[in-house]
Amino acid sequence: MSVNVVNLKEKSRLIQELHAYKRIASMNDYDFKLVKAKRAFVWHRHPDTDEVFVAVEGSFEIHLRDQVLELSPGDLVSIPKGVEHKPICKEECTIMLIEPRGTVNTGDA
Repeated sequence: MSVNVVNLKEKSRLIQELHAYKRIASMNDYDFKLVKAKRAFVWHRHPDTDEVFVAVEGSFEIHLRDQVLELSPGDLVSIPKGVEHKPICKEECTIMLIEPRGTVNTGDA
């Protein structure tokens, strides 16, 4: 088994297409995925799992029903299971998601 260091900015530079989720690492049954995005996602929730968002490059918002979270590079937020949310990337950004393997990005939507 080999153990490798993953540089998030280097991996981000390799992603050419928008909205294509790329698994960059795994831990137990969790995937660490990078995605380049520029869009408003759909309102959704994950009834069985929390979801972590990390701003790698660029800034984006996560709308909750009662507030708007603003993330800049280096910021991280954990959205608890069952909480409805809607990520919005007004400009191109790179986001790392940490979630259980097999989690559907649109949750229950």
